[in-house]
Amino acid sequence: MTRVVCLSAGLDSSVNLAAACRRPGGVRLALTFDYGQRAAKREAEYSRRLARRYGVPWKLVRLPWLGEVTGTALVCRRRRMPRFTTGQLSDRRRTLRSAAAVWVPNRNGVFLNVAAAFAESLKCPQVVIGFNREEAATFPDNSAAFGRAATGAFRFSTANRVRVVSYTARLDKRQIVRMARRLGLPLDLVWPCYEGGKAPCGACESCLRLRRALESPAP
Repeated sequence: MTRVVCLSAGLDSSVNLAAACRRPGGVRLALTFDYGQRAAKREAEYSRRLARRYGVPWKLVRLPWLGEVTGTALVCRRRRMPRFTTGQLSDRRRTLRSAAAVWVPNRNGVFLNVAAAFAESLKCPQVVIGFNREEAATFPDNSAAFGRAATGAFRFSTANRVRVVSYTARLDKRQIVRMARRLGLPLDLVWPCYEGGKAPCGACESCLRLRRALESPAP
């Protein structure tokens, strides 16, 4: 059973790539998407490195129109990116505001549909994507339920009935970091940041969720 992986080089997608490569059949293709997001160049750079490390063919898919239909901070550099402290990550009102500030219309839906088209053409029965339970609380398209719904749609829209799989969908970031370590994933190959600077900003929600997970004591 072969797979197509959606790879942004964030923690979740990187762990899913590493996990998928260990499954029978491995990974046929890793896809990275450029829709004009701030971190597009970094995501492409780090994703390419990850794909090379795991011996997986890699492709960059450009979706400029997706960036054109949103004015949120993830794409629009005139808007201020929400900044956090680790203690604020448990403030649901704040994280809901942050999610709204970086929301891109139907982003994961678009990604999954593009990946499913590649998967069908390559005769791959699975698309793998990096969901997680922690962020699903404010990003519903980051949830196991969304993956199941997309799988239901693909029963009709793909001839080989592509399934959506996420090995991390029921885990929080701490558990995903532990999974990364078990899999031997080099965390220096992960790009965790919404920004696209020379180094991760360390202050956006994505950076701080990874920092909190890394600083959590081992179970």
